[in-house]
Amino acid sequence: MQHQIEFIRKTRSSFIHACKHLSIEQLNHIPAGFNNNIIWNFGHIIVTQQGLCYGLSGLPQKIDKDFIARFRRGSKPESFVSSEEYSYLQELSTSLIDEFETDLKTGIFTRYTPFTTSLQLEIDSFDKAVKFNTYHEGLHFGYALALRKLV
Repeated sequence: MQHQIEFIRKTRSSFIHACKHLSIEQLNHIPAGFNNNIIWNFGHIIVTQQGLCYGLSGLPQKIDKDFIARFRRGSKPESFVSSEEYSYLQELSTSLIDEFETDLKTGIFTRYTPFTTSLQLEIDSFDKAVKFNTYHEGLHFGYALALRKLV
């Protein structure tokens, strides 16, 4: 499981680094032919990890309900994300993984509600959820890199 945590940390830090020189307007820009933007992809990976790991384990998610609504599966950018909100998402990207690592050590993830992804993959255990989350974060990082070329 430690390898998965390392991969998630690396993907998130690479995501932040790749966006370092983009303006908040560029991060919010939705290029023609796309449904979302860079900042939505970033918020989405944070919210999804919480839902996959905590929500489907029957545990409270450690993120504001407003952010969950704005970045969850099936959502799309409907409002401008401010610089302050983006800074907060950057903080969450690290702090929530730190908390997740601590929570893993305490053994609170004891049950899991099965879930089928949009790719029709059956996630029926916590371990599979963490593995899928690692893949999911890489996928959205890739989307963000493609979007970065268009802003």
